Parts: sequence; C-alpha cells; structure tokens
Amino acid sequence: MGFEKQIGEEDCKIEEEIHHNGSICLHSLSNLSRISPLVCVYLLKEVYIHGTLKATLKFHVLQEQFFQALQNDPQPGPASFVVRCLYVLPLFGPQHAEGFSHLLISCIRHLQTVQMTQVDSSKAKSLAVQLFLDVLRGIVVHEERILVKLIEFFDFGLKDIGDAICGPEVNADGLDRAKACVEQYISGLIKRRSYMTAVTLLKRFPIHQSRLSSEPLLLRMMEDRQFIAAETWATFMGKPTIRLLVQKYLDMEMLKNAYDVIKKNNLKLEFPDAYRLHKESLLKKLAKKGCWDIAEARTNNDRQLVEYLVHLAMKAGYTEKVDELCERHSLKIFVKEIAVPEASLSPTRYLHLTELFLEDTIWVDNVNALLSATSHIEGCKVVGIDCEWKPNYEKGSKPNKVSIMQIASEKKVFILDVIQLFADEPKSLDGCLKRIFCSPRILKLGYDFHCDLHQLSHSYEDLECFKYYEMLLDIQKLFRERKGGLSDLAKRTLGAGLDKTRRNSNWEQRPLSQNQIEYAALDAVVLIHIFHRVCGQPQFSSIEEDQDKIEWKSHIVSQMGKTNVPRDATWNKRKL
Repeated sequence: MGFEKQIGEEDCKIEEEIHHNGSICLHSLSNLSRISPLVCVYLLKEVYIHGTLKATLKFHVLQEQFFQALQNDPQPGPASFVVRCLYVLPLFGPQHAEGFSHLLISCIRHLQTVQMTQVDSSKAKSLAVQLFLDVLRGIVVHEERILVKLIEFFDFGLKDIGDAICGPEVNADGLDRAKACVEQYISGLIKRRSYMTAVTLLKRFPIHQSRLSSEPLLLRMMEDRQFIAAETWATFMGKPTIRLLVQKYLDMEMLKNAYDVIKKNNLKLEFPDAYRLHKESLLKKLAKKGCWDIAEARTNNDRQLVEYLVHLAMKAGYTEKVDELCERHSLKIFVKEIAVPEASLSPTRYLHLTELFLEDTIWVDNVNALLSATSHIEGCKVVGIDCEWKPNYEKGSKPNKVSIMQIASEKKVFILDVIQLFADEPKSLDGCLKRIFCSPRILKLGYDFHCDLHQLSHSYEDLECFKYYEMLLDIQKLFRERKGGLSDLAKRTLGAGLDKTRRNSNWEQRPLSQNQIEYAALDAVVLIHIFHRVCGQPQFSSIEEDQDKIEWKSHIVSQMGKTNVPRDATWNKRKL
C-alpha cells in the first residue's frame, strides 16, 4: 500500500533497523520518542506478522513490550500517543485493526494506574472525542466495541462532544447537536441489529427520553432474540419495562428466562403463575431423567409442587416413589383423589426378574459373604457385571463413589456393597475381585463396562483389582450402530425392555429399597440372557439382518499391564 512513502527519512532509518537477517528486533519499539504513531503501528504489525511464537503468546509479548515503551516519554504524552495510533490503525486493514486496538487500549488502561499527567489526559480526551466523532461520521472506521471502550476509558459525555462540534463558547447549541449526532448513530446501530452497543450508548448518554427508548425497541430486540441486550435495557429502564420483558418471555413460552428475571427482580408476587409453571417444568424434566430425589429436593417442601411430583410419579408408574412421597408429606388423601391419566393405565411392559428364572439375589456387605460369593462366581463360565452410584448434578463437583457392584450368574445375583466392603475389608475386597476379573476361565459380560471400570478406578484408587482384567466382553461393542441402550437391546432380543425409572435414585441409602435391588439385579443378569440369545444361536438374525451370526469372540479383550490384548484363545472352543 506504499506506507513506506508516507514515512519521513528518520522513520525510514528506524524501519531499516528492525530487519536483520529476515527477523524483527523488538528493540525498535523501545523508544517511542523517536517514532511517529504511523511508524509505531507499522512496527507492531511487522513484529506480529514475522514473530515465530504462537498467536496468543505473541500478542501478550507484544502487549508487554508496548506497555514498557509507553513509559519512555512518547510525545506529546502516552495517552495522546495511543489515540493517534488509533487514528492511523484502520489504514493497515481490518485484519489488524481490531486486535491492535484492544492491545493499545489495554496498555493505556494499565498505564493509567502507573503514570499519566493531567495535561496529557486532557489532551488525550479531546483527541478521543474527535476520534469518536470521526467514527460516527464514517471518516475513520473502527469496530463498535473499540468505540465503547474509548468512551468508557476517557469518560466523556454529551457536553464534551458538543464542545468538539461547536466549541465551548456555544455550549447550548452544542448539546443539541451532540445529542442529534449520537442519536442518529444509535439509530443506525439498531437498524443493523447491533443492539448491545446501542443499549450501551443509550445508558451512557442521557438521550433515553427520545423515541429510541420506547417499548418498540424492547420488543424489537425480543423478536430478534437478542435477549441479553433486551434484559440489559429493561433493567436500565426500570420495573415497567422489566414487567413487559417477563410478559414477552411468557408469550414466547420461555419459562426459564422469565423465571430468572422474576427471581432477580423480586417479581414473584406479580407473576405467581409463571413462577410455578417454571418450577413444574423443571420437576418434569428431572422426573423424565429419573432424578426423583433431586426433584423432591427442588420442591422445597412446597405442597403444591410435591403434589405435582406425586402426579408425575403416578403417571410414570413409579409406585415406590409415590408411596415414599405420600408418607413423608402426608398426602394419602390427595392420592386417592388424583385422577390417573388414561395413558398410564396401560403402561409399557418391562422385563421382570421372575421371567429370567433367577433363584436368589444376595446382599454382600461382609467378608464371609464376599468369600462365599467369590467361590460361587469362580465356578461359573459366564457372569454379567454392572455397578451403580448416586448421581451428582452439581457442575464442577466430583462424581460420587460407586456404591454397589452386581455380579450375576444364570441363577444368582450377588450385590456387593462396595462402600461398606472397602471401609471394612479393603484387602479382601481387592483380592476377591482380582480373582474374578483376572480369571481366564470366566467370561465377564458388561454393557459400556469400560465406563464403569473408569468410575470404579477413580472411586477406589487404592485398589488394583479394577486396573487389570481378562476375558471381558462388552455387549455394547457388538451393536455399535444401535441406539437406545441396554433397555432397547433387551426389548429387541428378549421381547421386553428394562424399567429405568430407578436408574438415578439414591444408591447410597441403606438399606436399598426392594425395587432398587430388583433393578440392580436385572441389569446384571439380563446380560447373560442377551448373550445366550444372540451369541449362542448362529441363526439369530433380528439384530443384524445382514449376517448369519454375531461375531463376538473377536471382541473379547484383556488388559494386563498397559496393553489391551484381543482374545481368541482355547477358551473360545469351550462349550457354553
């Protein structure tokens, strides 16, 4: 673009000094008293382009270098020098203008806390106001965010703008002209849908009594889904506009947004229905995920909300939770009066333990029961393994420890109280589970079991039994393209799915409810029945219609040390 031609002879010499063997010398920026703002910006661009560091680090190094240079007496002063740099910066193209503008303004902000004379501040403010006007008039092009930062840093208002337009001696006319100029610019921002910048300027300059502050501005922002700008504007304008904002959210069925504004501005009494609708919507979402305990906590013992939760539990067929809620909150009469929705009278059929010919479910929470369970399991050819832990929905918090592990044979399911066993007999627990997990004679079935192993390893880091295993077959790996989880797989192979309403219950409570025990047992034993139904019958084709049988042997894996080893050894020849 021929910028070198615009630079004086002295500046050209400095430009030549920055190139040595194709590299850039930052020393050229160390003395701003010798160079003009134009050359300074040029050097910044060259240093950035030719620098070898990664972009972010390079930017921070350059920022620190420029900040140090500003302390070396640039003329007429550091703040004025920065504003003049902002004037010429757009000449170097939009790819550099915005980034370097932020760099320059951040440096002058930092310098303000270190050193800045009153004289320089006054001159710089006048220059900044003139730059602001030139941007509004389209003479200089800068991003809107830079304009806002310029106003905030130099803290100028309509009077300063009026003085720049007309001079301080005709101040009355200057204020009107300043207001008209700013209002015209804000109107342009609104037409371009730059609502946040428009709102920032409207808050900054006292022109909000004009037509720009009318309700249509809020409604226009809402229609364009600029909700942050709309909320900022409503908060600035006060309660009437905030109430209009809430009503608009309700009309758009955005209950959470309406609730947040209601809560923040203490409008619960003015919008009681909206507040309750949001709470009910939240409970419904939690109930759909099976997070009944969390949903109950969110009711805060509000009777109407508890009754609504009971209604959801009845609709889901979760009679256990209905009984618990009624007992805790004395709702027996209420339940008798509830009209159960017709859809819930014909619930989806789920698989039950009685259909799988299970003889016994055994709770294991002491060393003798653990040794007995291990002895039984070691005599099995195939077992199903699963585990459960209490869900944790707090962002940033650690997941809860695995609470129980279910190990099932065809006739029995052992439910290990891992928390209790680890507290009382960690060595015995480690030894027994090693015998099971590392046995080459037992095929261990799981569903997405590597996730469970990861959770077990993090829950009980002192144990080695979860780090190594042999003969593990993850049933999920056989159906990678299928969706719906274990319940859907059970439905397609065994004719009925699994009831997952208790999946996210409190697995740390003792004793577990009978429904929890049945749920846990079913999740483990169903793996064996799916395995025999699919993998044990070559002609089973309802899962994969394009192949005669499931090729499952190649999916068996072991992890001894740090190596995953596919297994297809002599064990595979054994008759199941």
